[in-house]
Amino acid sequence: MTNIGIYIYDNAEVLDFSGPFEVFTTAERISQQPLFNTFLINQANPIVNARANYKLVPDYQINNHPEIDLLIVVGGDHTNEVNKKQVINWIKAQSEKAKLVASVCTGAFLLAKAGVIHNHEVTTHWEDIDDLQTQYPKLNVKRNVRWVEQGNIITSGGISAGMDMSLYLVSKLASEEHAVATAKQMEFSWTKI
Repeated sequence: MTNIGIYIYDNAEVLDFSGPFEVFTTAERISQQPLFNTFLINQANPIVNARANYKLVPDYQINNHPEIDLLIVVGGDHTNEVNKKQVINWIKAQSEKAKLVASVCTGAFLLAKAGVIHNHEVTTHWEDIDDLQTQYPKLNVKRNVRWVEQGNIITSGGISAGMDMSLYLVSKLASEEHAVATAKQMEFSWTKI
C-alpha cells in the first residue's frame, strides 16, 4: 500500500489536487488488491478555501499525518505559501523521507523554495515557466511537456497535466495496464508525454 499525501492550501487550484486525488482513488477502487491510500494535508486549517472559494476539509495537518510514500505538492496562487517557513521546512523534510515527490503546476515553486529541486529538469504551468526559470536560474525548466521526471522527482505542467502525471505514477507504482484501466474508468484521454 502506497501512502499518497497531497499538500493543499488556500487558493490552491482545484483540479491540481482533485485530479490526482481522483486518479489514485479510482485506481484503488478498480484494483483487486489494496494499492493506494490517498489523503489531503494542510498546514493547520480545518477548512481550506481553494480557488473560486471551493471549500474542503483536509484529512490531516502537517503535524499529524501518516508516513508519506508519495508527496504531491499542488499549485495555484502559491505566493503566500512560499513564504511560510514552517510549510517549506515540512516539504523539505517530507521530501527527504518520501520515495517519490511530485508537483502539479506552480507547486514546483514550493519544491524549489524548499531546495527539493535546485538544478533539476522540471516543468510548471506554461504561464509560469519564465518566472520559475528567472527565480531559480539553476533549474532547467522544460516547455511543451505534460510532466518531467528526474530521479524520484516528477513535476507536471498546469492543472489537467497533473492527471496525466498521476496516471503515469499509477503505471510506475502498479502497472501500465492498471493506469490504462484507470483512465478508461474515468473516461479520460491520457496524454502520455
